[in-house]
Parts: sequence; C-alpha cells; structure tokens
Amino acid sequence: NMGAKLLCFCLASALVSYYIYTPIPENIEEGWKVMLVTSLFRTVGHAAEVADRLGMMHYMEVMRLITVAEHVAPTSDDNVTVTDTEFSNVAVRLYLPRKPARGLRRAVIYFHGGGWCVGQAGMKSYDLLSRWTSSQLDAVVVSVDYRLAPKYHFPVQFEDVYSVTKFFLQSSVLSQYGVDPNRVCVAGDSAGGNLAAAVVQKLLEDSEVTTRLKAHVLLYPALQTLDLNLPSYQQNENGLILPKSLMVRFWSEYFTSDSSLREAMTSNSHVPAESGHLFQFVNWSNLLPEEMKKDYVYTSPVFGSSELAKKYPGFLDPRAAPLLAEDARLRGLPPTYVLTCEYDVLRDDGVMYVSRLRAAGVRVTHDHAKDAFHGALMFVSSPANLPVGNRLRNRYIAWLNENL
Repeated sequence: NMGAKLLCFCLASALVSYYIYTPIPENIEEGWKVMLVTSLFRTVGHAAEVADRLGMMHYMEVMRLITVAEHVAPTSDDNVTVTDTEFSNVAVRLYLPRKPARGLRRAVIYFHGGGWCVGQAGMKSYDLLSRWTSSQLDAVVVSVDYRLAPKYHFPVQFEDVYSVTKFFLQSSVLSQYGVDPNRVCVAGDSAGGNLAAAVVQKLLEDSEVTTRLKAHVLLYPALQTLDLNLPSYQQNENGLILPKSLMVRFWSEYFTSDSSLREAMTSNSHVPAESGHLFQFVNWSNLLPEEMKKDYVYTSPVFGSSELAKKYPGFLDPRAAPLLAEDARLRGLPPTYVLTCEYDVLRDDGVMYVSRLRAAGVRVTHDHAKDAFHGALMFVSSPANLPVGNRLRNRYIAWLNENL
C-alpha cells in the first residue's frame, strides 16, 4: 500500500514537473518566473481546449478569464486622474495628468494586445503602463477598449480603434484636453501593434483628418497573415507565452470562428494562387538581415483554395495585415519605434516591416531584445516583476520622450 502511494506520488510529481517545465533560453533573466507564467498560460489554454471540445464554452471565452482576473477599476492617484468613458461610442480608459499644465500636452492613443480576442484597457498590466506613460511624459493617454472576437470579427476591431483615433484628432477634442495637435502618437503591443500600424496607414489617405500623427510605436506587432512559417515561427513554435498554435488561433479567430481557416493556416496553405503576388511583401529571404535567417531555407508558398479567401477576404486586407501595404503607401509614415523580441513567433513580422519602412525612407528606431519573449513589457507588476519588462518599458518611454 505504501509502495503504491509512493509510486502515485512519484508519477504525479513527474507529471507536474513535465507540465511546468519549459526549456528557458539561458540568456533570459529569472527564468523560473517565466517558466511559471508560461505554465499558467498553458494550463488555461488546455482548459480552454477541453471546454471548447465539450461544447461548454468557446476557447477564447475561457482564455478571457485571465483578462477578467486581471481587471482593475479606474482609480485615480496623486499623478493621474483615471476615468472610463466613451469616444465615438467606443469604450476608452482616459488618463489625465493632475499637475497644472505648463502648456499644451502630448498624447498617446494606446491599443492593447491579446490577439483581437482577449485583453482590455482595464487589465492591471495595461493600466500600469498607461499610468506610467501619463505621469512620466506628462501626457494624456487614451487606452481603447475595442470590441473582441469571437463575438466580433474583422474589421470591427480596426474600425473601433480607427474611429477613436479620428474622434480624438479633431481640433475641438484636442483643445478640450489641452493636447498639442503636433504631438500625438498611436502605440500598441502585439495585436494592438497590428491595429496601430493599420490605423497610421489608413490615416494617410483620409482627407477628413487634418492632424498628422507625430510618431507611432509598434511593440512586438503581428503584421502579416500570409506566411505563418517564418524562421521566428519555426524557432519558437512551442515557445514562451505565445506558441505558434495559439497565434494561428488568434489570427483565424480574428476573421471567423470557422475552423477550416484555422486548419488551412496551420498548414500554411490558406493563400490562393491569385494572391501570390502579395508574397513579395513578406518574403523573408529578401527582408530579413542575414543573422535573423539563421539556418532556415526559404521555400515557395503552397497555395490553397480560393474559397477561403472569398469567404474571409480579411486575411488579405492591409487593414488586417499592414505588411501587405504597397511601398508607396509606406512613404508618408511618421517616425516609428519597433520593438522585437528574439523568442517570439512574431519577431520576423516586426523585422520585415522595419526593412520595408527603411526602404521607403521612414525614420525607424528598431529595438531588438535578444533576451526577451513575447509580451515581456507586460511583466512589470508583481507577482511576475521581471527586470527585462522594466528595461523594455523604460526604453519605450525614453523613445517617446525624445520623439513625441
């Protein structure tokens, strides 16, 4: 009996350690914390998979429990007044510096990450980032709570952030909040970086908007849907926080809950032959610097049926995949800050965009964090207070301070 108990204990321990253990690259600081956070995400992901298969709850609704658990009410402090309100019928969380203004202020319009399916402005990590941005830069921060999939699919998320941006850029609104029209930027991380890039591109051709953005910031952004087998996708397929399977799920869910798109994206055969010309914009053999190519070999695309693209044209739309924009469209973009992380499936999206923006004559600051992983900037609060998160946040704020 004792022996059976011991055996069960050993098996249970082995199972737990197998479950928690994720190989962490040696150059990541406080790897044990990263391992615990990764295993937490993995646990929620597995629970979501089970609930989804049993028809109890949609996969993304289970994932959203993380968002709910992290939610904090809008609470003002000594430096910043925080309120939840609406701009153009879209929910936003507004951060206004409390100290008397010495003149017109800067402003940052921020779009949170979460694969267009999870996340919100009121999550503790985003609330802290917005507070910090507002108090450090003496800036007005508008953090947008755009509607999420699976209830809403593309282009709703894009339209929400675009209408907030357009609303805020009206001279009457800028003057109401004491904002300098020459010092406004948009920023976002992950799916929010995708939305920020798309908004900035679209603003260039919108004759109704007279205020020009001063800068834009893309933190480990998702920028293309065509090739989900880039070196970074291969290298980090089972990586930290955001494995390839989850990113593919986020991408496909952005457009539809029909699993046939997800299956085609998983095998990287979702683009029809008639859209083959678009691959020039995401051809990593031309757009990645040598050291990023590692030992991977570029293979020509495998084309899929036209049916998916006819049903869900969004994945070929530059508003969803800003890397698909023509060169001419990139030329007028404002100074740009792009953060990429080595251990991130989305690394090469950001790096390729940097190459294309530079070729189009845009002033780009590219920060590549060799010791960081997707989402690192969010780990600046307890319990997972990581040095890399603080360092990246400080670099982002410093760039804004100089360029906004």
